[in-house]
Amino acid sequence: MNNWPKTTIQKSSYLKGRIGWQGLRASEFLEEGPFLITGTDFQHGKIDWSNCYHVSEERYNEASYIHVKDNDLLITKDGTIGKIALVEKCPSKAVLNSGIFLLRSKNASYDHNFAYYILTSEIFEKFLRLNLNGSTINHLYQYVFEKFELPIPPPEVQQKIAGVLRTVDHAIASTEALIEKYQHIKAGLMHDLFTRGIGADGKLRPPREQAPELYQESVIGWIPKEWIVHSLGELSDISSGVTLGSKRALDQTINVPYLRVANVQDGYLDLHDIKEILVNRKTFENLLLKQGDVLMNEGGDFDKLGRGTVWQCEIEPCIHQNHVFRVRTDSQRLQPFFLAYWSQSIYGKRYFVLSSKQSTNLASINSTQLKKFPIALPFLEEQREIEHRIDIANTKIDSLKKESRKLAYQKNGLMHDLLTGKVPVTPDATVISHS
Repeated sequence: MNNWPKTTIQKSSYLKGRIGWQGLRASEFLEEGPFLITGTDFQHGKIDWSNCYHVSEERYNEASYIHVKDNDLLITKDGTIGKIALVEKCPSKAVLNSGIFLLRSKNASYDHNFAYYILTSEIFEKFLRLNLNGSTINHLYQYVFEKFELPIPPPEVQQKIAGVLRTVDHAIASTEALIEKYQHIKAGLMHDLFTRGIGADGKLRPPREQAPELYQESVIGWIPKEWIVHSLGELSDISSGVTLGSKRALDQTINVPYLRVANVQDGYLDLHDIKEILVNRKTFENLLLKQGDVLMNEGGDFDKLGRGTVWQCEIEPCIHQNHVFRVRTDSQRLQPFFLAYWSQSIYGKRYFVLSSKQSTNLASINSTQLKKFPIALPFLEEQREIEHRIDIANTKIDSLKKESRKLAYQKNGLMHDLLTGKVPVTPDATVISHS
C-alpha cells in the first residue's frame, strides 16, 4: 500500500455552493445567456451543455463565487447525491444552481483529473455510505463533504494515474459511440427490410417510388406484392401465464422458476433475478416454455410495449407470469425471430401504441388486441433471410457491448489498484493492473 499524504477538502479546495442560487422564477429561464447548470445536466462525468438552462447577465453577475471555470469539479449535493462532472473547458459563462458544489484546488495540491477519479471511485462512495447511512434526507452537507480526505501522491504520479484512466475512458467512449452508430444502422436496416423485403435476387426490392408494380396496398399500408397480411392469432397460440396469489390445488405441487415483466426486456432477457412459484402439475404442463416461444409483455413503457423476445431454453424448466404473454408460432408459417423483429418494427410500434390502454407513463394490451396484431407475412425463405440480416447487426452490437463491459471491468480494477497505491506508479512506468 502507499504512504501518500492526505489532505481534506476543507484544507485543499475552494468549495462553494452551500447557498447556491435560489429564488429563480420560471420566467427567468431563458433561451440564451449564461448557462445555469443543474443536476440533470450531468452526463457520464461531463456537463451536457445542450441540456442546460440559461439566465440573464444580471442574475449571473449576482453570484460570482459560483462562476464556473475550466477544470472545475462539480458535485451534486441534493437529489441523486455524489454525481461528479469535470468541466475540462467551459464554453461560455456558467453558474450553478443550489444543488451543486463547486470544487477547485486552492494551491494546485492535486491534479483536477486525478481528483475527478478519486471522487468517482469506491473511496468516495465508501465515504458517502458511511456519512449518509440512515439519513432520511437525500442531501450532502458542506460540513460533511469538507471532511473527505484525498490521497495526494506526487504531482507527476497524479498525472500518470489520471492519464492511464483517461485512456481507458476514451476507449470506452469510442466503443459506446460505435454501439450507437450500429444501432442507427440496424434501425435503418429494419425499416428497409420490413417495408421492401428481399427479392428473389437476394437484394432489397427497389423502393415503391421506383418500382410501384412490386407493391400492393394493404390494411397496414404498402407492402411487397408477395406478402399477405394475417393476424397473429391466425398464426400462433397465445397464452397468458400464472396469476400470483391465486388459489392453487395443493396436490401434485411443483416449485418452478417463472418469468416476470422485469425479466422480459426490449429484445433480450434479464435473468439475474428469477423468482420461483408453487403450481400444480396441470398448470406446470400448460405453461411450460419451449424453444422458440416468443415472450411479450402485457404492459410497460410506451416504447417497449409488445416487443418480442424469443425464449431459447435459458432456464429449464420455466413458466411465465400472467403479465407476460407466451406466443407459440406455427413454425411452418411464421418464424419466431421474424415475429420478434416485426414487433420491433414501425408496424409493431404503431399498432401497440394505438391499440394499448394508456396511463400517464405506462401502456397495456390484452390478449384480444395481441391476437389482432397484423403481420405482413413473406414466404419462409424470405423470413429466414430477413432474420439472418438482422441477426448479423445484433451480433455486431452485442460484440461491442461485450467489449464495453470488459473495458468498464478493467477500469474498475485499475482504479482500485492505482488510486489506493496497490500498484506502485512512477511517471515513466508501464501500468499493469493485478485486478
